[in-house]
Amino acid sequence: MQQSRFLLFCLQDGMTTLTKRNRRVEAPAEQNEVRRDPDDEEEEDTDSKSLRLTLMEEVLLLGIKDKEGYTSFWNDSISSGLRGCMMVELTLRGRIHLEPQSTRRRKLLDRRVLVKSSAPTGDVLLDEALKVMKETEPAENVANWIELLTGETWNPLKMHFQIRNVRERLAKNLVEKGVLSTEKQNFLLFDMTTHPVTDGNEKTRLVERLQESLLERWTNDSRRMNHQTLALIVLAHTSDVLENALSALPDERYDTASSRSRSLLDADPDTESAKVTTLVEEMIWAVLAAFNKS
Repeated sequence: MQQSRFLLFCLQDGMTTLTKRNRRVEAPAEQNEVRRDPDDEEEEDTDSKSLRLTLMEEVLLLGIKDKEGYTSFWNDSISSGLRGCMMVELTLRGRIHLEPQSTRRRKLLDRRVLVKSSAPTGDVLLDEALKVMKETEPAENVANWIELLTGETWNPLKMHFQIRNVRERLAKNLVEKGVLSTEKQNFLLFDMTTHPVTDGNEKTRLVERLQESLLERWTNDSRRMNHQTLALIVLAHTSDVLENALSALPDERYDTASSRSRSLLDADPDTESAKVTTLVEEMIWAVLAAFNKS
């Protein structure tokens, strides 16, 4: 039974639905002008010992079981979560952004995603998503793009928007970077390619960075967070892998980190986005709003 469930899980990559979470509605804050932060296009990891992993690769690495080499087949959020990573990563690289606010302030999910530059990013998955967005008229909002890139649409004319085999392609990237390996495992009725962790130090640094962001380096004001760090917390949550990074903490530190993450993730995205001054922060909150929508 477990093998059959695992096979079904693998075949359904890209066909899961966005996780539904309750959303707290608050009155919108006053409109602030959003400007482009010149440092946002490529924010490097401050740990010089770490490889430069994309947000997609970091989230997948958090989700992969070290020895088994695959993500939990109970996790039905990671496929759409990785598409959310694409939206934030493309914004970090200066390729897309939300359309500007109008005089009458609109909610995040009422604003379309605009392509600022169609120049290649050097990442095949990101370039595939960017090409689709560039060629699509009229433009879609963040929630629609996450669903379309995941393949969650009943419109046959939009089925080709799906980015396929995302997890396997990301895993191969991590193999090339020396973080994962490739093995074949027999699951009774079929052979399965798995990717166990080989560079445990890289994953440990990633987990510690995430833990420290909620403990030693915690700030109650998300605007003071490094954009990569804020994005990683939000995207790990939407992909249902944040718990993987916190579960090894001692009880007291775990409770503190969990409480702080909840205070951040329970905030109303529209209210928080009204306070920000960068396009990247807007996109991060828009992705969270997409997963919070009922």
